[in-house]
Amino acid sequence: RNMSVIAHVDHGKSTLTDSLISKAGIISAAKAGEARYTDTRKDEQERCITIKSTGVSLYYEMSKEDTPADATSSGFLINLIDSPGHVDFS
Repeated sequence: RNMSVIAHVDHGKSTLTDSLISKAGIISAAKAGEARYTDTRKDEQERCITIKSTGVSLYYEMSKEDTPADATSSGFLINLIDSPGHVDFS
């Protein structure tokens, strides 16, 4: 699955991305929303804004109870892109 988080400036794109990264076990749940995992540039960290789109691959496995009966697998590879919220940064 390929997904992109798109919204206006300061509408929680990086916070949502951190939460999904946390669910995949890459960062702790306590750090989700604060880590800004996809803001890899120094100026992004300093300004607390996403300037360049950053992608990350996540693997998520559903519990057996939540997996549909006709599913061939309970795991999903999700390619997620955190995008900037302003046209000047795209």
